[in-house]
Amino acid sequence: MKHSTDTTDLTTRPVSAVIRQVAVPASVGFFFNTMFNVVDTWWAGRIDTQAVAALALSLPVYFIITALASGIGTGSTALMGSALGAKDRKQAALIAVQMLSFGIFVSAFLAWFGLTFSPSIFGWLGAEGHYLDTCLAYMNPIFACNISTVAIFLFNAILQSQGDTKSFRNVLIFGATLNIALDPWFIYGGFGLPAMGLQGVAWSTVIIQAFGAVYLGYKARQTGLVATNSGKNLIPHPALYAEIARQGFPASLNSMTIALGFFVIFKFVSGFGPEAAAAYGIATRIDQIVLLPTIGLSVAALTVTAQNYGAHRIDRIRESVRKNLKYGAILLLPLSIPIFLLAEPLMRFFTADPAVISIGAEYLRIDAFTLYGYVIIFVSTSTLQGMKRPLFAIWMGLSRQVAAPLALFTLFTSVLGFGTISLWLSILGIVWVSACIAFWYAHKVIRQVEEAQ
Repeated sequence: MKHSTDTTDLTTRPVSAVIRQVAVPASVGFFFNTMFNVVDTWWAGRIDTQAVAALALSLPVYFIITALASGIGTGSTALMGSALGAKDRKQAALIAVQMLSFGIFVSAFLAWFGLTFSPSIFGWLGAEGHYLDTCLAYMNPIFACNISTVAIFLFNAILQSQGDTKSFRNVLIFGATLNIALDPWFIYGGFGLPAMGLQGVAWSTVIIQAFGAVYLGYKARQTGLVATNSGKNLIPHPALYAEIARQGFPASLNSMTIALGFFVIFKFVSGFGPEAAAAYGIATRIDQIVLLPTIGLSVAALTVTAQNYGAHRIDRIRESVRKNLKYGAILLLPLSIPIFLLAEPLMRFFTADPAVISIGAEYLRIDAFTLYGYVIIFVSTSTLQGMKRPLFAIWMGLSRQVAAPLALFTLFTSVLGFGTISLWLSILGIVWVSACIAFWYAHKVIRQVEEAQ
């Protein structure tokens, strides 16, 4: 099979062109992924405020699945990208197949864990009675059928390691479009289906992800990296499993700290009532739309760094960081202005509840000054991941998402008795301190690697 170096080799062409190749389709794809979530939130709002709150409360629980799957994919992208940068396709293929078999064990664990512990997790978050039942109705199908979610991330890792983010973009566009039709059908029933309420949103997600997994599996197979080597690559390699885990689990734990961060935030936000939980859930959907360039640029930072690290082109890694941060400023800073000025109209699009609108707008006006800090954090940690240094992201995530919020939220709300605005101001300060630390450490590591060569 012939492989064109024009698109899969990221070690020779201009860095700016490579970033555009990877980041633009990734950003477009994640725009439609966010639209998928926005549609879910919009239809949940048509049911009632409790359904919106249940969907918002389910977000950190759903993150458990995506964190493990995306973490293994991210770690494997670094390994495959490094092998490809060193021109060793045989090793890259072995990593790809071992990653897929490793993912099967992870999926089985997630199904058991979710179906067993979801009631306790939601109960800890404050859900009880009908509210708890609504949360479980949404999450149980997601956990039971998580193999589709896992497969999507792992097949995409194979494609992403070669600079292909267009295939994943196509899946996300298709899924968001189909979701517009399936959500209302599954929620309200018709054409032989019973009305399922919020559970219908979950089954819509499961079906769409199954289609996506099949398509990405086909595209990954076409790359030639899903090669069994006469069955030899199918034999479990404990050492390679350990290396995938060593690279992937820190990335998973980093993603899980986002989920833990949501747990912490919702624990405190829920103390101000279901309206506050619904407001934060809606506002974070808006956040996701604005932060789309961050997603694309972080994907580009990981992919470009992985191949160039394998090729010992540290100068290109340094250039990648500089240009990703520059593009992030150009794309994101102008978006902060409408977030600040149009906070209330944006919230009104999703809900008519005046209390939810007020709290959500309060969050968005402060969040407008937070956004670029995320660009710096994600580009820096993705660069470190691409250089096979994933542990920093864990410590950054634990401090930024869990330890600092717990300390500040407890101080401001439980001790001093301040309102929700103290939560949003705390997040602002935490993000910018974390951004400065991440930027400094990434440049320190790049300099050390450069001097060691």
